[in-house]
Amino acid sequence: MENIVYIILLTTGASFVQRTTGFGFGIFIMTSLPLLMPSYGEATALSGLLALTTSATIALKMRKFISWERLLPILITFIIVSAAAICLLARIHDNTLRKVLGVVLILTGIWFAFFKEKIRIGTGIGWQTGAGFFSGIMGGFFGMQGPPAVLYFISSEPSKEEYMAMTQTYFLIGNAMMTIVRGANGFVTPYVGKCWMFGLAGVAAGTLLGSWAFKRIPGKVFPYIVYSYICISGVIILFTA
Repeated sequence: MENIVYIILLTTGASFVQRTTGFGFGIFIMTSLPLLMPSYGEATALSGLLALTTSATIALKMRKFISWERLLPILITFIIVSAAAICLLARIHDNTLRKVLGVVLILTGIWFAFFKEKIRIGTGIGWQTGAGFFSGIMGGFFGMQGPPAVLYFISSEPSKEEYMAMTQTYFLIGNAMMTIVRGANGFVTPYVGKCWMFGLAGVAAGTLLGSWAFKRIPGKVFPYIVYSYICISGVIILFTA
């Protein structure tokens, strides 16, 4: 029962972060969730199910801002790459790779925050598939597919509402696919289902609080909050690897 309480609290925090910044559910919850679950694979499965629920709530509310033309290329690439990574996850788990990932996120967040005007991220197919590829690697192996896609969407979308709608639809469909693949690999267990049901309370609370915060963030400040959290994510991953 003690683990269930921790899971609800973790889910509340992760849903708040996701609703406020548009990403970060997996990064927030996966710092501690593997310690509460029987296996790392089951932790990624629970994280994906809860993140799916959070994204579904947000995407449904903001569906009028979705552009499928810009979304589909990155989404299709992500699905293919993450499915392959999940299948490999049953065989490998590399802490060194997590440390490299942490350093990359820190440097990326700092670069975008201070040198944004020197960066020209396009909206062409190459940029979309590149973001989908790296998101697939991160999502499949670590259950945290956000940063590459977030950097693309924060640069390509003209408003924070469109950014939020695109990221949450992307996470919704991506997590649904990864949940199916994880289930096929034996990671979606009855205990995962039980924890997901209890975690729904945290999803509701965190999403409500995050919605309140999101409405009060100025549009010009919003990108820098995202970049800051990418840096924080890198630090968390680096020191928990």
